[in-house]
Parts: sequence; C-alpha cells; structure tokens
Amino acid sequence: MSTLLRTAAATTALLLASAPALAVKPFNATYQANYMGMQGNGRMALEPAGDNRWRYTLSIRNQLADLSQSTVFEERDGELRPLSGTDASKVMVKKSNKQAEYDWSKGVATWTGDVKADRAGPIKLQPGDLDALLINLALVRDVAAGKPLKYRMVEDGRVKQMNYTVAGKEAIDVGGKQQQATKVVATSGDKQTVAWVVDGMPVPARIVQKEDGKDSIDLRVQAVR
Repeated sequence: MSTLLRTAAATTALLLASAPALAVKPFNATYQANYMGMQGNGRMALEPAGDNRWRYTLSIRNQLADLSQSTVFEERDGELRPLSGTDASKVMVKKSNKQAEYDWSKGVATWTGDVKADRAGPIKLQPGDLDALLINLALVRDVAAGKPLKYRMVEDGRVKQMNYTVAGKEAIDVGGKQQQATKVVATSGDKQTVAWVVDGMPVPARIVQKEDGKDSIDLRVQAVR
C-alpha cells in the first residue's frame, strides 16, 4: 500500500488556495478504483482530528485487496506538517500494518509495525518535509498557485525527492461532466504517477500509477462533497 500511496498523486487532496494561509476544509470524495486489474471503490476524506489537527485518509477496496493509509497533520506557518500516520494493507492473504511518528520536537521520524530494521529510522526531519499523502495535498495547492511541484518526501523509513512536471491541459470526465484539468507527471525509475487536477476541486480528478509502462492503479473521482 505504501508504494502506491507514496508515489500517487494516488493520490489525494485538500482545497488549498494560493493565498499565504492554507484554507483547510473537510471533504469526502468517492472514486472508481482499478487495482491489480480488478474494479473496486476508493475514498478520500479529510476531517478534523481535534487540537487544530486534521486526519486525511485514502482507502481502496476490491475483491483482492483492502488498502488504507491515514495521516494526522497540522498547518504550521503555511506548511502541512505530518505528525503521525498508519498504513494497513491486505492483499489476498498477505497483511501489513505500519505506523509512522513525526516528532518535530526531536526533529526525527520513526516507523514501527511490519517494517524492516533498516526502514525503522530515525530519519532526520527538515522544514517542509511531507509524507506521501501530504505531497498529494500540496500538489493540488501548488498547481492552483502555479508553484514548482518539487517535494521532499519522508516516508517508509527513507527520504525521496518527488518532482512533478506539468504535461498540459486535458478534458476529463468528472461525474458524467467534462472538466478541464491540468495533467502533471512524476517519474522515478520504472514507476510513473500521472494526476489530473481540476481547478476548484479539492482532490485530483484522476490518479494513475504505472509500473514498467503498465497501469497498476487507476482512481477516477465519482463525487466530492
């Protein structure tokens, strides 16, 4: 699950204006999901978590898999700052459950649960660091603001630079209606993530992740409320 969510723009979102302060608002989005060649359902949701914190969740389910990832974060000085996260997956009979902790007072991130020893951390944090889900939120914000789409991701016991490029405009079907979207692409080795961002929509209208040139996941938004 973390591989999908780590690279997805899989990913994912939040209504963030181009103003200096980020406008964090709750939402609930449903997706048609294709994973491992089988149709299923996807959901992205943002909800208050108390103490000026927010919980952002992505889940994907079909007959073969049940995947979910959740991040608790805060908005601090115009940045989305991860505080903790969970990553659970069940693919056929294989299960995995991981927890992340971002301790900004100590300046490190650590991981527990079903993680390898070399992926437990600690990883030193830097201002502006994001996890996979928050990169997706920042992507929606920065496309709207016309900002560079470059992010330092601290996820799953490692650091990775994620750079997206704008690949033009395309018409895309959103709930039976044609909408104009900005297409953005990130490539890392044999993996590629493509996201379509519609102006004013708090989530990507579509997210496709490819491995070795083949689609491994395809999420298409059905409704947002």
